[in-house]
Amino acid sequence: MREGAQLTQAEAGNRYEVFHTDCPARDVVDHVTSRWGIWVLIFLRGTDLRFYKLRDSIQGISEKMLAQTLRALVQDDLVWRKVEPTTPPQVTYGLTEFGQDVGAPLTDLFDRITQRLAASGASATEQLTTPGPQQLDHLDGEH
Repeated sequence: MREGAQLTQAEAGNRYEVFHTDCPARDVVDHVTSRWGIWVLIFLRGTDLRFYKLRDSIQGISEKMLAQTLRALVQDDLVWRKVEPTTPPQVTYGLTEFGQDVGAPLTDLFDRITQRLAASGASATEQLTTPGPQQLDHLDGEH
């Protein structure tokens, strides 16, 4: 194979060359690890939420950024979207099976980080501004 060329899926044995800029798997990783993508996946673990409830759950996210993030995650088949035909429409989001699979290690990573911060003596103010594992228990029935 020539230098810098992307492997096709068949050449890679059902794997993609994720370090190549044209790799479709790279787009999914970028969406998952974006500033807001990781938080959407963590907050949707264990519960489906309507748009405004999700926005209120993730402090600091604007409606525009939440809409863009959700659009990308829906397109990647990580999140499903259900629109209720009401006035105004009620839109609910939840994780697909793929989204659950991807969200599990993200939640574990977040739990490890917050446990480490708590063990290292992070102040009570720091712990209140960042949801810890005990605050995420209701989102993840696997604890």
